[in-house]
Amino acid sequence: MGTQYTYSGREAARCPVTDAEERSAGLEYMILNHEYISGLLKVREEDSYKGTYGHALVIAGSVGMMGAAILAAGGALKSGCGLVTVHVPYSERLSIHLSHPSAIVECDPGTSFSRVPGNLFRYRAAGIGCGLGQSQDSISALKALLSRLGGSCREARDSADSERETPGAVLDADALNIIASHPEMFGTIPPGSILTPHLGELSRLLSSAASYGIAGIRRDTGPDERPWNSSRDMTLMVRSLAEALGSVIVVKGPGTMVCPPDGMLYFNATGNPGMAKGGSGDILTGLVTGLRARGYSPAEAAVLGVWFHGLAGDTAAEETGMESMNASDILRNIRIR
Repeated sequence: MGTQYTYSGREAARCPVTDAEERSAGLEYMILNHEYISGLLKVREEDSYKGTYGHALVIAGSVGMMGAAILAAGGALKSGCGLVTVHVPYSERLSIHLSHPSAIVECDPGTSFSRVPGNLFRYRAAGIGCGLGQSQDSISALKALLSRLGGSCREARDSADSERETPGAVLDADALNIIASHPEMFGTIPPGSILTPHLGELSRLLSSAASYGIAGIRRDTGPDERPWNSSRDMTLMVRSLAEALGSVIVVKGPGTMVCPPDGMLYFNATGNPGMAKGGSGDILTGLVTGLRARGYSPAEAAVLGVWFHGLAGDTAAEETGMESMNASDILRNIRIR
């Protein structure tokens, strides 16, 4: 994924890193385009079945926050993966059954995430955090889940069974907020994870990472109490965090930035301000989780997810207008092709 492209016009406006900054900081970056995205897409084989395309797990929702789970599940179902299981509170199960009859529902006994699903090896990817809440039960369950996923990584590496796959983690929303509030959890994030913060979540994550002692991240604060003084500062700190975690970080916003642990930067050229509505990020989390389950690498899943998510937002804006569009319009317009 290291090919570099030139860019101009609208695309240039979406990239917060200038050519001068690139030279001074040694940054390598590209703006995503249709040609590059088309080259990543996998072929859907004629002699295949649902098991061929992977099983995604979405852990989301809590009492009063089931819209996030519905949207995340919808994003996963649009990804092309073969199966989607949604882990939600038992009392809220009907909302998934009614909104997404194609999804499998696994019930949690609590009013939010409180129990780690069994047999994690049945899944290729797990998306965690949308509408989860930050109750003590959810904090404990997330700690246990990350420990299990990290153990699964070690178990898979040590296993003689080459068919066993390590579930890839996609962390968003309250999963990120819980980690930011408990810096020791940085050490439990499995390598190869995908973190999808917006700028507020990123600010909290970087501040927490600094207190945890991750190299390359400052402790002082810049404008608006954020731990960076410029987009260049932010980019360099994101690169440091991605490298330290061995994971992909997706910084959501205008010109969404995808930063794999190798330090290459990918800036998205699709999307519009009409997507700045509640629920848009939940759809992206589900979509990226499903793409990861489909068999794409962490960096590929992130890049494809932000591209097609933004493209769906552009179609929704054309149909409904940027002011009137909402997250459901984005979900309806996702087309991976």
